[in-house]
Amino acid sequence: MFNFSYKNPVEVVFGKDQIAALSDLLPKGKKILMTYGGGSIKKNGVYDQVKKATADFDVIEFSGIEPNPEYETCKKAIDLAKNEKVDFILAVGGGSVVDASKFIAAGALFDGDAWDILEKATPFNKALPLGCVLTLPATGTEMNNNAVVSRREKGLKLSFCNNAVFPVFSIMDPQATFSLPTKQTVNGVVDAFVHVMEQYMTYDVNAPLQDRQAEAILKTLIEEGKKVLKNPNDYDTRANIMWAATHGLNKMIACGVPQDWATHAIGHELTAKFGLDHGQTLAVVMPALWQVQKEGKKTKLANYARRVLDVVEGDDDKAADIAIVKTEAFFNELGMKTKLSDYGIKKEDCFFIAPIFEQRGRKLGENGDITPEKIKQIFTFAQ
Repeated sequence: MFNFSYKNPVEVVFGKDQIAALSDLLPKGKKILMTYGGGSIKKNGVYDQVKKATADFDVIEFSGIEPNPEYETCKKAIDLAKNEKVDFILAVGGGSVVDASKFIAAGALFDGDAWDILEKATPFNKALPLGCVLTLPATGTEMNNNAVVSRREKGLKLSFCNNAVFPVFSIMDPQATFSLPTKQTVNGVVDAFVHVMEQYMTYDVNAPLQDRQAEAILKTLIEEGKKVLKNPNDYDTRANIMWAATHGLNKMIACGVPQDWATHAIGHELTAKFGLDHGQTLAVVMPALWQVQKEGKKTKLANYARRVLDVVEGDDDKAADIAIVKTEAFFNELGMKTKLSDYGIKKEDCFFIAPIFEQRGRKLGENGDITPEKIKQIFTFAQ
């Protein structure tokens, strides 16, 4: 196991009707900027619950945050936060709203162009405090210090990580997810699943606790992901998915182990170019990447096959192959497509992505060995 340092200051308030706890969690006497996306929180009752809980607070609203939040939208919110001298940000929505709010929180106190946080990785050590009311389990952003923001005019989807943007609290009421469209539910399950894989599906460093924690999350997502399609209003199923997604990226399972994140890096480029949902890109890239990187990941693929997928094959090579096939089948069972051709995209249309990471000075994969040629091979398997 590698050396590691772990910190997570987020207070999680989980369960039925917990949105009412906002009145105790928000700072008294402070100006609050409430951020959210489209109209879904007004249709599912979350907006009304938040307004009731914040009736005694000075709250201004900013709506219109998109899936894959756009820099220009975030910039408007940053300007609003500065002009209104906001003290605290309350993000109400899914991962995109929370990610955008983290960027807004950082940008509101940033000296200079906030875009530099993303494109130039300019460091910062202060941000407005923020809390969140989560309505879509997927990204784990409610319990971590990561955020991803897009800038479509430049064809970029970039991320940053900074301890200053850990949420102060995150309210998680599974009832808020009952009305989610099937597509969003499936995207969330796939996103959480791949988060776990980015931290698990690498090579063995004798960290059995982290491995088995990861395997438990994966097995839970497989079981509950299938259940939720049959009964989307089952509270326990929704609760299990929500909590599993949070554990998928609160970085506990990342302690002391190698990480990959190439699937996400490549997937971000597909979203930026073709506008695919984040979950869709992950489902396309990951099985293909495993094919290309199978030799280095073989032991973990075989372990996953046996411990999570109940495969009894004794040969590691065959078990690894079965694991890839069964994972793709699981995504398909959820209704998630796994091929570029399913979206009308040709592999050659993606080859421009191959040299991008090398040009940026970034090495992909847990061993830094995913070359531009390998990226082309990944797209070929994904065709």
